[in-house]
Amino acid sequence: MAFRKALAYSKKPARPYTRNSRSKSKAYIKTVPGQKIVKFHMGDQKAYDQGAYPFALSLISEEGVQIRDNALEACRMLLLKVMDEQAPGQFYFNVKVFPHHLQRENKSAGGMAGADRISTGMTQSFGIVIGRAAIVKPGQQLFFIACQNEKAAKIARDALATVRSKVPCKTRITFEKVA
Repeated sequence: MAFRKALAYSKKPARPYTRNSRSKSKAYIKTVPGQKIVKFHMGDQKAYDQGAYPFALSLISEEGVQIRDNALEACRMLLLKVMDEQAPGQFYFNVKVFPHHLQRENKSAGGMAGADRISTGMTQSFGIVIGRAAIVKPGQQLFFIACQNEKAAKIARDALATVRSKVPCKTRITFEKVA
């Protein structure tokens, strides 16, 4: 089944409350979908911990928004591919947000007027889980890249600029020299 447009969820206020019960029949959420983000820390973390990377770049959200886990994974894959090809072994990369929020939808009947839930009344009114999302606040970091030299920092900045189109919010790129 295809995804709904991100517009259906991204700018809407989240419903973070979910009834989770030990008794499966009383819980609103029966199953939780698997995690699509494969890794959160990539590159040379040991060198980053020792302070070998003086340049730090971040992609920061300017709006409060929900970002789906498949959008975060697409961004992660693109950033890692670019950094591995053009600056191998000269970076540390971190995904800063985690998709905790479960997105739900009610299947709607096509031809009936006002049929939000198909012949169920208020049972299962919360809908079924269709995916995960990270709830991001304004000013929160999405991705962090630390680099060894200015050339790698320029590559990382260009990669972050490319990734901006995959995220459903306005973003800014920050650059700082730590050393």
